[in-house]
Amino acid sequence: MDIILVVLAGLLLLLGLTGCIIPMLPGTPLCYLGIILLHFSSYAEFSISFLILWAGIIILVQGLNYFIPIWGTKKFGGSKKGVWGSMIGMLIGLFTGGPLGIIVGTVLGAFIGEMLAGKETSKAIRAAFGSFIGFMAGTISQLVVAGFLIYYYFEAIIRAL
Repeated sequence: MDIILVVLAGLLLLLGLTGCIIPMLPGTPLCYLGIILLHFSSYAEFSISFLILWAGIIILVQGLNYFIPIWGTKKFGGSKKGVWGSMIGMLIGLFTGGPLGIIVGTVLGAFIGEMLAGKETSKAIRAAFGSFIGFMAGTISQLVVAGFLIYYYFEAIIRAL
């Protein structure tokens, strides 16, 4: 049973890492679920304070991940159409070009959304840049958290061997 838990935990961590880049997967919660599964194996025993601390970090990062791109777009003068455009562009980019497509789709979507809102080209470019900055900040914060949880996974496995 332990081997099954360890393998499932590893798969959830990999899926979670992927989810940090692909918006449709809840990246950091999947990583946390992997750590929980590992905790129930004989390979690792994390303290309750460790699990509560990381649950709080996951909730914080997940929540901020939804607001940071919107904040970035608005901070750089974007409108609701720019925010919607960036989200739609991100999804289109996901299916057409992978990780690079997500970035290009986010920026182009925000730009097109701002143009549809009647903004001047320079203001639309500025809002698109803000969307990109917000998207990257959210992605990087998720990757950092996922990286820490993956580190704890491997540390526990190595220590148990």
